[in-house]
Amino acid sequence: MRLAVVPIVFATALAVASSSTVAARQTVQKPVRAPDIHWVPTPDHVVDGMLKLAKVGPTDLVYDLGCGDGKIVIAAAKLGARGVGVDIDPQRIKEANANAEKAGVTDKVKFILGDIFDPNIKISDATVVTLYLLPSLNGKLQPRLQSELKPGTRVVSHAFHGMTNWEPERTEQVNGTTVHLWTIGTR
Repeated sequence: MRLAVVPIVFATALAVASSSTVAARQTVQKPVRAPDIHWVPTPDHVVDGMLKLAKVGPTDLVYDLGCGDGKIVIAAAKLGARGVGVDIDPQRIKEANANAEKAGVTDKVKFILGDIFDPNIKISDATVVTLYLLPSLNGKLQPRLQSELKPGTRVVSHAFHGMTNWEPERTEQVNGTTVHLWTIGTR
């Protein structure tokens, strides 16, 4: 009986070792396309201000478009919400996943390597969308936000406006940083 177990244990150990070796040899993915902007992390106090302005709570699903290191999605998860981050840079997605693991929220968050303008990346189930993009990118994203998001979904932008004919319902200063809030279905 023991002799039959040894080959199975050995084969299993060999398979695990081989898969670990393969994983260690994998190369880092290239970005989906060249990023539109250089990543700049959102300061913690601004993250807190954005989530507070959007009134993020346990029933929310927060999407961060251009999520970088995942800080906003992770902070939302710590408030009890679920979150999805999308970023075009594989290095940022790798960092976001590592940060989620350190924060103990991997069961509440997901990070997607992809282009925020790709219609194959569905955002329609979001209750809150967060942005830290240039005004031109917010303007380019606006039609998608208004057509795909359900009425009542909150959109919060760190620093930049850029929405055409869509004024924020609230603009606040968070320690000297501007944060804008829009709600889908209101003008």
